[in-house]
Amino acid sequence: HVQLVESGGGSVQAGGSLRLSCAVSGYTYRSGCMAWFRQAPGKEREGVAAIDADRLTTYADSVKGRFTISKDNAKNTLYLQMNSLKAEDTAMYYCAADRILAGPVNAGTFRANFGVWGQGTQVTVS
Repeated sequence: HVQLVESGGGSVQAGGSLRLSCAVSGYTYRSGCMAWFRQAPGKEREGVAAIDADRLTTYADSVKGRFTISKDNAKNTLYLQMNSLKAEDTAMYYCAADRILAGPVNAGTFRANFGVWGQGTQVTVS
């Protein structure tokens, strides 16, 4: 049974930084793709960043240059480093994974049906 558990969310002032983590249990994601999504109240869920098995990455235009997605296969953990946070980054952040989804990642990756999702971690920027 594969589980994703996010952590690292919180409240931060604009311009600050947070690092989100997504711990994977039940499977080692050495293949497939992983991604971070977010959903703000009253808005649709949107893709933020994705990474494939070859560590190629893609980002939403709104976070390029500020967010960095990475993964540590030894720790089976996905990360999202968020710098220069803005009020509009306030949302619930979710990690997602799919071992079948092939790379390279691109903007279309965010429209794929990821098979496993975490429960989310709240990020509030004021």
